[in-house]
Formats: sequence, C-alpha cells, structure tokens
Amino acid sequence: MATTKYTLDPGVPDAPYLSFWRERHVCTLTTLRPDGTPHVVPVGVTYDPEARLARVITSSTSTKARNVLAAGEEGAVAAVCQVDGRRWATLEGRARVRTEPERVAEAERRYTERYLRAPRPNPQRVVIEIELTRALGRG
Repeated sequence: MATTKYTLDPGVPDAPYLSFWRERHVCTLTTLRPDGTPHVVPVGVTYDPEARLARVITSSTSTKARNVLAAGEEGAVAAVCQVDGRRWATLEGRARVRTEPERVAEAERRYTERYLRAPRPNPQRVVIEIELTRALGRG
C-alpha cells in the first residue's frame, strides 16, 4: 500500500490493499446505536470487491445486527477496519442484515477461506452485508 493516507474505489482495490484484506486479521465493525453513539466490536470480516461487499457473520440477536435493523430498509452507516502495525484498511458503506440461506452460506464460505476455520454452528446466524462506498488505507 502507499505510504500516505488514501481513498480508493472499493470495487477496484490495488493489489497491496486486496492482499492485506486476504490476510488473517481480527477486525472491528462500527455501527450506530439508535441514540447515534458508536458501537465498535471485534469481528471477522470478508471483503468482496467484485460485489462491492464486506460481510460479517453474526447472530440475529447480537447488538450489531439489532443496530443495523433499527436503521430501517435504507440500511445503516457502517465501517469495518483492520490494523497491523502501521498498516490499516477501512471499508465504509450501508449495512443491511440478510437472512437468506444462500447469502449466509456464502458469508460462511468466505469466512472459512479467510480465517482457515469454519465458524461454529449457529442456527440464528445472519450476515451483515455492507454495500461499499469507500475504501481507505495507509501502508
């Protein structure tokens, strides 16, 4: 990645940025509570530039899922971020909770690929899909 802060099209990342997102890192997800304050939690994230999506698997009863659902049909503003020393990468966009089995299965498949282990079974699993509008990073 470049040595200075930069913004790029999340659908067309450069090779170092995409490579960083393919490494195994714990990330953060930031959503807004109904009162407007930030809720930041550690999560596993997958990045799909072709679909312009970031995906986070979670339980339907989690605070993060409830925050996204509270925003209504237009979705919630959300960001995911990962840091490794001086390297960092953030993806921003509109988050929506998806319950369709094929979307959840795709998110689980991508999680397994990135984190080299299948997520634990969870019959209440949903996926938070973030439709990406911005990518930021610093190498």
